[in-house]
Amino acid sequence: MARGKLGESGLDDVELIFRQVPKINGNLHFGSRLAFAPDGTLFITLGERFQFTPVQDLSNLFGKIVRINPDGTVPKDNPFVGRKDARPEIWSYGHRNSEGAAIHPETGKLWENEFGPKGGDELNIPQAGKNYGWPVVSWGEHYDGRKIPEPPTHPEFADAIYHWNPVISPSGMTFYTAAAIPAWRCNLLIGGLSSQAIVRLTLDGETVEAEDRIPMAAHIRYVVQAPDGSVYALTDEGDGKILGLTLENSPK
Repeated sequence: MARGKLGESGLDDVELIFRQVPKINGNLHFGSRLAFAPDGTLFITLGERFQFTPVQDLSNLFGKIVRINPDGTVPKDNPFVGRKDARPEIWSYGHRNSEGAAIHPETGKLWENEFGPKGGDELNIPQAGKNYGWPVVSWGEHYDGRKIPEPPTHPEFADAIYHWNPVISPSGMTFYTAAAIPAWRCNLLIGGLSSQAIVRLTLDGETVEAEDRIPMAAHIRYVVQAPDGSVYALTDEGDGKILGLTLENSPK
């Protein structure tokens, strides 16, 4: 994680403020989404890099969500500050490959989505210090068909508020708060990669009431609300595009 200032020709004064440790070779499960909380702290979601046992170990940053200050220092009220066996940056752990994060516009809470294995993609509201169970539990199974205990069998772990089976491969997401597309107001919009869709969730507080999928015929890496209330969707394709959705071209 680096910060810099946008100048006339690029980024100036770039400085590294955070790095996942330990470093590891491989090209799987980087995760990584950024979300600024109302108090100014920064959440960073970190993939587990296709590791397993280390995800439950608080001395590393595989499969963790961390919370730092914008200058890279650690907030004093983080849940594991002062524990010798834990990294102080950690907010929550037991995550798999987290590619979506957004702050709820009313509660200020972090919401996060993550890839399951074969089945079991999740939507979570990560709480300070809580363990979300990977790889001990999952709503999916291993790619070779081996079963994984489901979360209710281990009540010591926090569970997802919603999950998908088969998967949608969730990525960047946003809460839609504008009036430009009335039917979407107060919904959660999630980019879907394998599902090639924008997944729209209707919420009642912290409960998902309904799900709708808007086919996009492309892998959707990120979705965001534009200043005019339209929606931008970033495709993850060889000829990647930014697509715009308005009231005229969006499903009702």
